[in-house]
Amino acid sequence: MERLICLAVGYVCGLLQTGYLIGEMSHVDIRKKGSGNAGTTNALRVLGWKAGLLTFAGDVLKCVAAFLIVYYMYRGSDCRPLLTMYAGAGVTLGHNFPFYMGFKGGKGIAVMAGLVLVNSFWHLPSSLLMIPVTLACFLVPVLITRYISVGSLAAYTVFLIEMIIIGQLGWLDMEAGFRYELYVILFLLTALAWYRHRANLGRLLKGTENKFGAKKKE
Repeated sequence: MERLICLAVGYVCGLLQTGYLIGEMSHVDIRKKGSGNAGTTNALRVLGWKAGLLTFAGDVLKCVAAFLIVYYMYRGSDCRPLLTMYAGAGVTLGHNFPFYMGFKGGKGIAVMAGLVLVNSFWHLPSSLLMIPVTLACFLVPVLITRYISVGSLAAYTVFLIEMIIIGQLGWLDMEAGFRYELYVILFLLTALAWYRHRANLGRLLKGTENKFGAKKKE
């Protein structure tokens, strides 16, 4: 029951579609522009830097909000990192599949940035390496290839690896069963991110993927 409650808390937080709301304030439905996605990258391409940054910040903060709610709801639990990861999964599902928008939302990368942020504080200061390492694994591929999708998937995959390392080092302070359950959830979230980027991967193979800074392709 605890897991379902955490998923539900996260899903409700994830329903705040920052990119869509910012677009509506500019009388633009970003789901009908650019890639048709309601996330940060499309908001950046369609609405500009300010809208892109606001969308990213909003999507990160809704993950932080879900984390804090669950963190304090279950502050006596012996599997709190696991429960907060369920909340993060809920935010991802709410962000990607908002029921009131026909289940057409974002791809969960900004939410992943929120997950990196909140999960960097289970073991200080060592786990704080997660933030710069994950950021580097996003920025370096983007700078080299100019494909945001490549950096996004690289960062998500590295985050999964980092959490497994942190868990196996004992920094999550949970018994093995809970740790493995957390790994499974994060593996499924990573697989979902790859699945949500399947169109990008197809365009990469064809050489038609939008490059960062280039004129957008409708």
